[in-house]
Amino acid sequence: MMKKSGEKSSENDTQAHSSKQTTITASFASVTPYDKSSRRHREITTAITHYIAKDMVSVNTVTKDGYKNLLRTLDRRYVIPSRTYFNQVAIPQRYAECEEKVVTELKNVEYYATTTDMWSSRTTEPYLSLTVHFVNDNFELKSRCLQTAYFPTDHTGENIALGLRESLSSWGLKEEDQTCITTDNAANVIKAMELNQWTRLQCFGHRLHLAVENAVKDDARVKRAAGLCKQMIGVFSHSWKKKTALKKAQQELNLPEHSLITECPTRWGARQKNDWEGVGAEQGVVSGSV
Repeated sequence: MMKKSGEKSSENDTQAHSSKQTTITASFASVTPYDKSSRRHREITTAITHYIAKDMVSVNTVTKDGYKNLLRTLDRRYVIPSRTYFNQVAIPQRYAECEEKVVTELKNVEYYATTTDMWSSRTTEPYLSLTVHFVNDNFELKSRCLQTAYFPTDHTGENIALGLRESLSSWGLKEEDQTCITTDNAANVIKAMELNQWTRLQCFGHRLHLAVENAVKDDARVKRAAGLCKQMIGVFSHSWKKKTALKKAQQELNLPEHSLITECPTRWGARQKNDWEGVGAEQGVVSGSV
């Protein structure tokens, strides 16, 4: 009886082991790369493309060993396409989809307003931006940045006027449906609006900045305070030892570990924070935001 019972138990173990054993086909399937036309491969590639575009990450990220290792850990069957694929195929397709969506939205717009400005990149390359604002059928205010286009030509009023007209036309927007356009007070931009005969609104933020700057530019007290704060912040900004000492002082006083703010000439609020934090640093305190 014992022998038969043991034999029966052994047979059960063998059957259980056989039922759990992975087939050769399944084993190969678990490590076989996805076909590029498969749904899973397309889903992951689309997610990577969205990540690059949404977070403005360098396309070169897809060539990094650490990023590839992350993807292998998440799904070892996925083989990431080359950087060239994302540059020449995936991202242009993503842009086309987004463009089509915006064009569809704009087709139902009866009237709209725009905002434009000239920008310079960190490498001093010039760009002309254009944003459209409208109210949809659900009475919701919408804003869509239509372009930040490279603008290498001379920034004359004539060239800016032509560039803006071409931008509206490329998005199917009629000039006569534009209620107004908001700009800064640059002479060439003002001239461009006059040439296009567009109703222009002055940017409130820019006007406020000019008003504050004009109000304090001849005040010796403000100049002296701003100058002292710039020198003080400059010392901390160029010395890691002093940065460390400031951080230690903040910790000892149980204060937030904020960094010092460098003044931006085109934003009066930066001077306000600069002066306030300069005074705080003098007392071993930094108040404000990074």
